[in-house]
Amino acid sequence: MISTAARILIPSATSFAFGIALAPFLANILYRAKAWKKKAGKGNGIGGGGTPIFDELHKEREVSTPRMGGILIWVSVLWTALFFWILAHSLGTFWPVLDFVNRRETWLPLFALAAGAYAGLIDDFLEITEGKGGLSLARRLIIVGSIGLAGGWWFYTKLGVTAIGVPFGAPLVIGWFIIPFFALVTLAIYAGGTIDGLDGLAGGVFAIIFMVYAGIAFGEGQTSLAAFAASVAGATLAFLWFNVPPARFYMSETGSMALTLALAMTAFASDALAGGVGIFVLPLVALPLTATVVTTLLQIFWKKAFHRKLFRVAPIHHHFEAIGWSAAKVTMRYWIITIIAGVLGLSIALLARLP
Repeated sequence: MISTAARILIPSATSFAFGIALAPFLANILYRAKAWKKKAGKGNGIGGGGTPIFDELHKEREVSTPRMGGILIWVSVLWTALFFWILAHSLGTFWPVLDFVNRRETWLPLFALAAGAYAGLIDDFLEITEGKGGLSLARRLIIVGSIGLAGGWWFYTKLGVTAIGVPFGAPLVIGWFIIPFFALVTLAIYAGGTIDGLDGLAGGVFAIIFMVYAGIAFGEGQTSLAAFAASVAGATLAFLWFNVPPARFYMSETGSMALTLALAMTAFASDALAGGVGIFVLPLVALPLTATVVTTLLQIFWKKAFHRKLFRVAPIHHHFEAIGWSAAKVTMRYWIITIIAGVLGLSIALLARLP
C-alpha cells in the first residue's frame, strides 16, 4: 500500500518530469514563433504615467526572450492529474490512491488553474502579435474577479463554507459575505503576480509557496489538495530549471494568472473547509506577493498625495534593482525570505490544529 506521503510526492515528481520533458519542445516552438514582446517595458504603470526606469532596466531581454513559458507549468499539472485519473479508472489496483481529482478538494483549484491559463494565454498572444500590451488591466481584473466570485459561490453553496479559520480561536463566521471576500482575496493574490520580471524570481517564489500549502493540506488530512499543490510546485520547479539566468523563456501572464488563481483556491480549500487557517497565514506564506501589492499601492498613494515617488520603481523588487542590486541577488534573497516566511506560516497552521 502506498503511504500518504508517497501519494503527495509521486504526483509532484511526475509533474516535474513532465515539465522537464516538455521544456525543450516548448522552447523550440516559442523561439521559432518569436514569441516575445515587440517593444520592451510596460509603457504605462498601474498608477498612470510612464515607467522609464523599469523600461531601461529591461530594454534588451524582453525583446529577445520568449513569453508564454508558463504553459509548461499548467500543462504539466493538468497532464499529471489526467495521467493518474486515467490509470485509476482503467487499471485499478493501487492506482486510485494517486488520483487527486475530486469534487471537494481539487475541482476548483484545477478549474482555476485552467481558466487562468487560458485567459493569460489570450493576453500573451495579443501581446506578441499586436504589441499593444495584451488585454487591458480592467479586462484582466474582470476575469479574475469573476473567477473569484464563482469560486466563492461554489464554496458557499456547494461546500457550505461560511467562515474563515482563525488560529487558536473559533472560526470567524461571515455568512454569504464569503463570496465577495473570496473575490477580493483572489484579486489581491493576482495583483501580487506582478512579481514576475526577473529571471527565476516568480518561479522560485511560487514553487516554495505551493510546497508550503502542500504541507498545510497534508497536516489537515487533505491528501488530494496536498497532491495538487505539490504537483504545481513540481511543475514550477521544472519551469525554474529553464528560467534561471539566463532564462530560456518567461512565465508571463499565462503562468502568473494560472498560478495566482490556483493559489487563491488552494488557500481557501485549506481553510475552514478543513478546519484550518489557510487564509489567515496566506499574507505570511506569500510574503513576497504581499510586499508586491503593498509597495505598489504605497507608490500610487505617495504619488497622488505628495507628488513624488516613495520608491524609485514599484513593486519593490524593481526598486532594489534600480538602486544597484543585481537581479540574481534580488531573486535569491526573495527565495530566502519566502522560505523563512513559509516555514513560519506552516508552523502557525500546524500549531493551530493542536488540541
